[in-house]
Amino acid sequence: MPPLPLSRRGFLQTGAVLTSSALSASAYERVLGANERIGVGFIGYGLIGKRHVLDFQAQPDVNLIGVAETHAGRLAEALQTMGTSAQGYRDFRKLLDHPDVDAVCISTPDHWHALQTMLACAAGKDVYVEKPVTLFPAEGEWMQQVARKSQSVVQVGTQQRSGPHYQRARELIRQGHLGQVVSVRMQACRNIWPGFGNFAESAPPAGFDYEMWLGPAPQRPYHPLRGLYHFRWFWDYSGGQMTNLGQHTLDIVDWVLDATRLKSVVSVGGRYALTGDGETPDTQDALFEFDGWTAQWCCREAARGQAEGERSWPLIFYGTKGSLGISRGGFVVQPDPDVPPESLIPDFVRPRATETERTRSPRPALRTEALEDRSGDERDQFRRHVRNFLDCVRSRQQPLSDLESGCRVATLCHLANISLRTGRKMAWDVAAGTVAAAEDLAGWWERPYRSPWDQELAALGVR
Repeated sequence: MPPLPLSRRGFLQTGAVLTSSALSASAYERVLGANERIGVGFIGYGLIGKRHVLDFQAQPDVNLIGVAETHAGRLAEALQTMGTSAQGYRDFRKLLDHPDVDAVCISTPDHWHALQTMLACAAGKDVYVEKPVTLFPAEGEWMQQVARKSQSVVQVGTQQRSGPHYQRARELIRQGHLGQVVSVRMQACRNIWPGFGNFAESAPPAGFDYEMWLGPAPQRPYHPLRGLYHFRWFWDYSGGQMTNLGQHTLDIVDWVLDATRLKSVVSVGGRYALTGDGETPDTQDALFEFDGWTAQWCCREAARGQAEGERSWPLIFYGTKGSLGISRGGFVVQPDPDVPPESLIPDFVRPRATETERTRSPRPALRTEALEDRSGDERDQFRRHVRNFLDCVRSRQQPLSDLESGCRVATLCHLANISLRTGRKMAWDVAAGTVAAAEDLAGWWERPYRSPWDQELAALGVR
């Protein structure tokens, strides 16, 4: 495979002055032959990163080139899994400079996703990046600018879109099986009370490059929960469960119903019950108003609630003909009975029907067909998502979870968190693509990167 015509350093040096002809040539030379293997590098080898290495490794047309990881133990484990030919790095930029890396898979904490994606695109790489793609809304605008300049293929890690039963459910809804969808309900509930503990600040453990792990985030003393899995409970690195699990369900809502016609977002909640260290809410409710329908998201971290029946579905679409509840394991369509509207008006005078009368009464017709699909396989969805990405690396087509939709859904999550933290309803201006009358929200829309990563961002020419 010929070397890429555009290096990361070259992109950073030329930035915004790249011509469309140069970009077209760059994209054309990246089209792989049918028999060529795709060189893949990995940034981050944590909870989901391990799954991605295995799924890419299982593909017959992939070479595992290397991995970048800030934790020495995880780095060693990754290299052992990937094989003797793979190279390890503590600085991901050295991985991006490797000429045999055609694409990278980014599985780092949320606060790294946007900058690492942009730098990878600037290096001429295609990118598979975990969700949420952004930590604050402005990053989405920057990412799309850089991806357009480099003409990189970017797949977002919202793997549910690759599930055949999700695709079937989408077609059913879009073809009118539920009638007009007017409401969506989402939830992510569990019970981890009292939390993950309370700790004092301390020196980072041996073998953990905490400075690199922090990256563009604010400088903070090391704390056992500020790192690895538990970063999700701090605003410096994440948006809590709203951007973690909320993005997954909202992504399917956007994919099925098209969330571009947003009107407003309001959210309430707080850290009510968990006593362990952390900042993000353990209880949150968010209401999203669109043109013609609403969506509600509920999170409970310290009260799991009922685990059977309708409430067990993480996502339910409600239409004029019935409802569809869906999870990674399958879906069920529950039809509404087709009864005359006047029969639903309460009558507190008429005698109640006897058991015999109720038994003899004909059952009403159903407004739609009842369906059940239990074919969902979470691991298969991961594998299919990787395959879709690799196929798009070859074809240069748009992947199933494209960057634009990933940024849009992340912004929905951010708006909910901004509403929660400011106590304000976020009115959305569709034409302007921003919050209406939000001059005083600039600090929520964009956060500064810490040096030297602010210089890397500035060199990309996106601001």
